[in-house]
Amino acid sequence: MLLPGERLDDLMINELKIIQHEDEFRFSLDAVLLAHFATVKPGISAVDLGAGGGAVSLLLAARGAALVTGVEINERVAAMARRSVELNGLTKQVLIKPGDLREVAGNFSPGLCDLVVANPPYRPAGTGRINPNSGLAIARHEVKATLSDVVAAAKYLMKVRGRFALVHLPERLPEILQTMAAAGLEPKRLQLVYPKADRKAVMALVEGVKGAKPGLDVLSPLVIYQHDGAYTDTVRAYYK
Repeated sequence: MLLPGERLDDLMINELKIIQHEDEFRFSLDAVLLAHFATVKPGISAVDLGAGGGAVSLLLAARGAALVTGVEINERVAAMARRSVELNGLTKQVLIKPGDLREVAGNFSPGLCDLVVANPPYRPAGTGRINPNSGLAIARHEVKATLSDVVAAAKYLMKVRGRFALVHLPERLPEILQTMAAAGLEPKRLQLVYPKADRKAVMALVEGVKGAKPGLDVLSPLVIYQHDGAYTDTVRAYYK
């Protein structure tokens, strides 16, 4: 099942396993937080934009989504994600489609899903060092898709009153909220994520609703680690 350079990792949720490659972008806690932050009602259909190895797609299925379609531009990573779906016996619930999220209009019908999620590249293309590994560069910098591209794709795919959830950097919150509101995906829920209670926020979780009226609910802070380095009760609960 595993090819050279690949490894089998445990998502530690519902006995899910995921195939990853040492030279490609590998999922981290932000994927787990996004999958649990998004509003998932039983039986919904969802699209995971920039699905990577499929961690968020698998976790959404575990939370009760009836159908999750992961869109991933890196064909090698998409192939691993598809094999992870097969390994977990979820081929009827999770579909992985190689493709560019900027081209969803040519590959998907509009308004087809209840939920869109995204763990997009955090850094604009002109900032910082671009990784020479093209796969890592695409995952970390907006080389192939900007924030606006992600929001536009989500808007196209979502039903009216559908939801769009993403995880991103707190420093880009003004841009995120403005871009979502301008696209008609009104930000409705916001939660900041802190490594420890006495540290600065390192992630922001945002969920918007297509066609909703303005009104943002700022949730209580999500703290990842206790002072002794163990996960907090909130994060540990995700792994039950």
